[in-house]
Amino acid sequence: MPDVIWIDGEWHDRASARISVMDHGLLYGDGVFEGLRAYNGRIFRLAEHLARLEASARAILLPVPQSRDELAELHREVLRRSGLEQAYLRTVLTRGAGDLGLDLRKCPTPSLIIIATTLKMFPPEKFEAGIRVVTAGTPAPHREALSPRVKSLNYLPHVMAKHEGSLAGADEVLMLDAAGQVLEGSGQNLFVVTDGVVRTPPAWVGILKGVTRDAIIELAQAAGLTVREEPLTRYDVYTADEAFLTGTASEVVPIRSLDGRDLAARGPGPVTRQLLAAFHELVAREG
Repeated sequence: MPDVIWIDGEWHDRASARISVMDHGLLYGDGVFEGLRAYNGRIFRLAEHLARLEASARAILLPVPQSRDELAELHREVLRRSGLEQAYLRTVLTRGAGDLGLDLRKCPTPSLIIIATTLKMFPPEKFEAGIRVVTAGTPAPHREALSPRVKSLNYLPHVMAKHEGSLAGADEVLMLDAAGQVLEGSGQNLFVVTDGVVRTPPAWVGILKGVTRDAIIELAQAAGLTVREEPLTRYDVYTADEAFLTGTASEVVPIRSLDGRDLAARGPGPVTRQLLAAFHELVAREG
């Protein structure tokens, strides 16, 4: 089944999809995006993703051309037209076409793009064996600049960090802030498990507050696990019993090692397995 793409009211496949070369999303990374998953023909936590899209847009003074209800129905229609039961959707809202230069008043009409396709970040065996992770040389964007909670099209630090991991032969990376705290993966949130306690960096340190992250926290608390949102360092990951990454594209993937140091579980430990099973049940029920 080919990709289905909706651009400003028109339907396309990958071959026919076009945007203006004067679009400020292309020229300057001026826009925001969301990644969503559909399971069994239903979009998982659509309302939460749309709320985050609207919040990101509001933070950069970018009007959203549709209402929340209209956006929700558009996403459902894109999924229906794709014919996909298990799908990845990418929603992109740009400033739209304007002049060269940074004056966003010259961009009168935002542009909305919704793509339905398939995506697998990691092969199935990685969810059983775990992934090998290294520390990225490129630091995470500073939280005192544009808030990391804005899911911006300007994703170059994460792109470079991911490529550094690939060059090192790793599956994924962890990105640090200027003080050396571990923040997140190239597009995922981090969790560690030590002595049965689940820990994850809090939003205020400069992470993107993930929808899957929130779901895992809910599931862990419902299972009676202690969850702490607190700053983490590489030492906390090196010495953890278990660790895993969460994200819409990645879902829940266990970490086997960081910087060549095997974690105690060397893959999915008991808490990771418990939460992964609970997540699969959740998406089967809600997604």
